[in-house]
Amino acid sequence: MAHDRILAIANQKGGVGKTTTAINLATALAAAGQPTLIVDLDPQGNASTGLGIERSARLVTSYDVLVGRAGLADAVMATKVPNLAIVPATVDLSAAEVELVGDPRRAYRLKDAFRSPAGDYRFVLVDCPPSLGMLTVNALVAAHAVLVPLQCEFFALEGLSLLLRTVERIRRSYNPVLRVEGVVLTMFDRRNNLSEQVETDVRSFLGDRVFETVIPRNVRVSEAPSHGLPVLLYDLRCPGSTAYAKLAREMLRRSAELAPAA
Repeated sequence: MAHDRILAIANQKGGVGKTTTAINLATALAAAGQPTLIVDLDPQGNASTGLGIERSARLVTSYDVLVGRAGLADAVMATKVPNLAIVPATVDLSAAEVELVGDPRRAYRLKDAFRSPAGDYRFVLVDCPPSLGMLTVNALVAAHAVLVPLQCEFFALEGLSLLLRTVERIRRSYNPVLRVEGVVLTMFDRRNNLSEQVETDVRSFLGDRVFETVIPRNVRVSEAPSHGLPVLLYDLRCPGSTAYAKLAREMLRRSAELAPAA
């Protein structure tokens, strides 16, 4: 499979805007002319639902890929967004952790799947479940980098430290190229002093690994998935859409700066 950047979108905490970031960043990258694939690796299947993939249409899924029943190419589905495809997920995926427990290569299942041809994608975004279990480990082992959505709330840094330690362990044991692509601050509320304080703390802790672009708390972003649409198709001019388009531009700029060293 020809792919330039595989990014795991991970945070063991739920409700931080992880799937929302996967869907909308992927849409913005696709709109910028970058062929993009989302791999839905969350048994809740919210990325699939948020891109309008009906559950009855998810005939071949990331579960089938992980357990070796199907190749990655067999599971790829088109979405309503030009340039954007998805490998969907269903609740079956929750069984994969148990089924693979005796497999010595269980951490490499997704990495192995990426070796087979499945199309040419400039970006592959893997939407991880809200845990640090075997599914997330598979994503981190397969990825070039991890993107961390971080909600602007009181315990944000505490959870981030645990995730960064996990990333470091994966890097040492399984995947020496893994790096932190960056942290994206989500659900930012300018009327809330806590949001400003969290931003200050995270930027002082991680410096330029925190993206300049901040994703605001925005009701249109929350509404869009119920219509099976990314917010950029649901309401192109809302603050959330503007922010995700800006995040995509920032990521493309960073990728271009990294290219000569690659």
